[in-house]
Amino acid sequence: MGVKRWIEAWPVYRQLTGTDPLGRGKAPQSKRSAGLGSRTESADRVVNSVCPYCAVGCAQRVYVKDEKVIQIEGNSDSPISRGRLCPKGSASKQLVTGPHREQRVLYRPSYGTAWQELDLDTAMDMVTDRVLDARRRGWQDTDEQGRKLRRTMGLASLGGATLDNEENYLIKKLFTAMGALQIENQARI
Repeated sequence: MGVKRWIEAWPVYRQLTGTDPLGRGKAPQSKRSAGLGSRTESADRVVNSVCPYCAVGCAQRVYVKDEKVIQIEGNSDSPISRGRLCPKGSASKQLVTGPHREQRVLYRPSYGTAWQELDLDTAMDMVTDRVLDARRRGWQDTDEQGRKLRRTMGLASLGGATLDNEENYLIKKLFTAMGALQIENQARI
């Protein structure tokens, strides 16, 4: 490539000698960058979602191609976040697609030194058995004077900051139905 052709191919030269002196059009583009497209152009569909990290509820647009997440961005239609995401929210694609994300249930028994893989049904049955056992062992039907209590002291709930109002409502209903008294949310503490 001669010096003259190299200079003419230089974006600054095209910008200063052409019709785009401020470099807001095609002048500063290289051949490579002119051929590039947005990561979201190839998406099959866009799904509206909410960032999972905190209780603010920033809206997200999740771009999906071939049933795989290819990009997650802030949703500019949201009155809460107006298209902005914090650093954790901006990295939420990694939460979904990262290579270190576990896709299976792992269990380490008491005094065990290694994790064991379990199928989901077995793990759910183990959780259910333990919740029911804790409820039963902590159950108080009546107090010392014979007054009906119908409660358990074997269960409690402390909701985290990542839970929204609807999730906290459902947790409150579930634990109240099981007879638990200590039901708190981190936002109240």
